Amino acid sequence: MFKHQHPYNPFINETTTKLIVGTLPPPRFSTGVLLERDVDFCYGSCYNSLWLFIDKIHNLNLRYDNSQAAIEQRKQFLINHNIGICDMVESCEREKIDASDLGMQNIQLRDLIGYLHQFPNIDTLLFTGGNSKNGPEYFFRKHIKDYGITLKLVSNDIPRIHEFKLPVIASEAKQSLSNERTIKTVSLTSSSGSANRAIGSMPLFKQLKQNNPKFTAFDFRVMQYREFF
Repeated sequence: MFKHQHPYNPFINETTTKLIVGTLPPPRFSTGVLLERDVDFCYGSCYNSLWLFIDKIHNLNLRYDNSQAAIEQRKQFLINHNIGICDMVESCEREKIDASDLGMQNIQLRDLIGYLHQFPNIDTLLFTGGNSKNGPEYFFRKHIKDYGITLKLVSNDIPRIHEFKLPVIASEAKQSLSNERTIKTVSLTSSSGSANRAIGSMPLFKQLKQNNPKFTAFDFRVMQYREFF
């Protein structure tokens, strides 16, 4: 059994207003055996397109390699735009050493609600996937049950949007005029290549593809992510 430990601490600071929330990077990021075009940072897998979408939206001209410069480019973007990253899974075990969410066993979740209390400027969670089993929204729903919190549907369109009320605790009271915070959650279409088939079946994608045969799944996600990044 392989112990899959998340290799990165949450990337959050006092000005963070949005959190990107996934599960955890592929096992090679924990073992340190990276591919040539991997970046040793959150969402750094060359098979995950999140940074490609962000690069396209903001014309960042990012590096895609194992260099420290590539890491710093991504950190600086996040800081400049008040975006953080905090995946849901701290560790898990795997019988097969791959990146499958469904292959995770004995899962230990991070205390995301605790981080929301620690950083009171956060008002939006950006899930890099929906409510399918062992996805980020699925784990978050499981996590908040321990706090008696539930998600309220705001929009059933893709990406689905929910919100929830987070009670303000004593350490936040001086910074808040209310006894609760409203946090929005956005369930983005996954940035992994495995989501392409699901995108192809979406009515909106089919319509856009019909209007423009050159329109791709990559274009679809850039269009979707642009509103939130």
